[in-house]
Amino acid sequence: MKKSLSSAAKDASNDKDAKTAPRALVRLLPYLARYKPLIIAALVAIAMAAGATLAVPLAIRRMIDFGFTSDSAGLVHTYFAGLIGVAAVLALASGSRFFFVTILGERIVADLRNGVFRHLCQLDAGFFDTARTGELLSRLTADTTQIKAAFGATAALALRNFVLFIGAIGMMVYTSPKLSAAVLVAIPVIVLPLVALGRMVRKRSRAAQDSLAEASSYAAENISAVRVMQAFGAQSATAAKFAAAVEDAYKAARLAAASRARLTIIVIFLVFASIVGVLWFGAQEVLSGRMSGGFLSQFVLYAILAAGALGELSNVWGEVTAAGGAAGRISELLDIKPAILAPARPVPLPEPPRGEIGFEEVNFAYPARPDQSALHGLSFAIGAGETVAVVGPSGAGKSTIFQLLARFYDPVSGRILLDGVDVKTADPADLRRRIKIVPQDPVIFSCSVADNIRYGDWQASEEAVRQAAQRAAADEFIRALPDGYATLAGERGVTLSGGQRQRIAIARAILENAPVLLLDEATSALDSENELLVQAALEKVMAERTTIVIAHRLATVIGAKRILVLDNGRLVEEGTHQSLLAKGGLYARLAKLQFEKGAEIQKTGRAAAAE
Repeated sequence: MKKSLSSAAKDASNDKDAKTAPRALVRLLPYLARYKPLIIAALVAIAMAAGATLAVPLAIRRMIDFGFTSDSAGLVHTYFAGLIGVAAVLALASGSRFFFVTILGERIVADLRNGVFRHLCQLDAGFFDTARTGELLSRLTADTTQIKAAFGATAALALRNFVLFIGAIGMMVYTSPKLSAAVLVAIPVIVLPLVALGRMVRKRSRAAQDSLAEASSYAAENISAVRVMQAFGAQSATAAKFAAAVEDAYKAARLAAASRARLTIIVIFLVFASIVGVLWFGAQEVLSGRMSGGFLSQFVLYAILAAGALGELSNVWGEVTAAGGAAGRISELLDIKPAILAPARPVPLPEPPRGEIGFEEVNFAYPARPDQSALHGLSFAIGAGETVAVVGPSGAGKSTIFQLLARFYDPVSGRILLDGVDVKTADPADLRRRIKIVPQDPVIFSCSVADNIRYGDWQASEEAVRQAAQRAAADEFIRALPDGYATLAGERGVTLSGGQRQRIAIARAILENAPVLLLDEATSALDSENELLVQAALEKVMAERTTIVIAHRLATVIGAKRILVLDNGRLVEEGTHQSLLAKGGLYARLAKLQFEKGAEIQKTGRAAAAE
């Protein structure tokens, strides 16, 4: 069974994470490679800044050794003027470095977010059966922001300090090989804690990111259901649970910060303790006359530069390891392959489309519930332009037919045909252009009503949108809205009634003019008056294309020419309303329950009115 995204993340945060996180950053290098001019400009600026910094000790050494005598007092002016020039180069290079690496980091994170979101859009429905929206949003925002630092400012600091460290070490060797040997002996003592503690930092940073994702997921889920929360008086309990999740995220972040702080303390102490030891040794060299004061000053300055660079590299390494954890989380997401893919050589669907549908011995179980079959050997055929109703008790597999026909999932066995072509051999995009679904719970986006209707067909004209709305009996209420078709619907259509949302969804399907229309209890949210209007509109639309109607209320399918009756994923009956009643099977029992219950409710209502 496919693991959920959060469980995959937790599995990946084990010991393997310390090894894979740097590789996860390397995997994102293609995003960096797109912007070679920016990279070159940043590297030039870094090299100039490092070169200017490394020139300072040389000028100071010459000033100490040659500038403080009466014969060469004028050289002091020259040296200080040179230092001003070095400062100007350093300032210009540092500003340029900041600009180039900042826009490089912003550009990379924008591309990465686009790439991750595009990848999410391609994943199959089975993935979203178990994934949590809040966690995905955390990866799109918090994790990519962490990576931005790694590819931007952090990378620039790392390069700058690495160049400074190498350059300072080289100049130290040039200045005094003997003193340099003493410094180089101390480097392993400094690097070993850096590597060991770096793994702990990476692991704890990953845990902090996971905890933040948990809190974000919980918040997103509850905010989207705020009316239910308030209706059941769960505000305090929900806020308390979120506070606990945030506290867990804080504790994880505190542990990560403590690890980084320990890393910084140990490295900086070791670095500067080694400098003090080398300085004492150099002082003995000066006292014995084997080295001038200027050379010792030059060496000490280079040693300080090397120590400072190494100390900064320890901080940078902590940030890189934290970014490595975020990159690992994003890599996990990018590693997920969609189960529904277009074939390498898709079979073209015939033109013009006919709308013929066939199920041949189809067996299916949802990926999230592989041991629970939803369909068992289902077979039926629907001719072009035919309208067929599908009925049955809840869980019979009615909606599953729609999911498979649109190829949101693939059957375990058997074939599904559209116009004689196995849908698995066709391009899913071409297939879905020929099929339009009106779900029982329509999705309305937080854009204008007009844009909701033209969703998926953005080139549709205003007139085409209005005509589709008129055919769905939606034009009248839309024109009555404050801004008409330009009225914003609110998130998930919160400003609209259930019936209004349903009619907008019907208008959206009508606008596409697909040869196959799938209606999943499309009029269930409408009152009697509007149901009659929409039903009349749908009858005209259904006459022009192949239509499958899922119905729970049998009164809506009495006039259907053919009714398929499903039970527990099997086709148990087929026929017209009258013929199925005559059989006395499942359909007859369902009809008796519904119609008798309806009559009883009406009788009770009349009695109450009479009283």
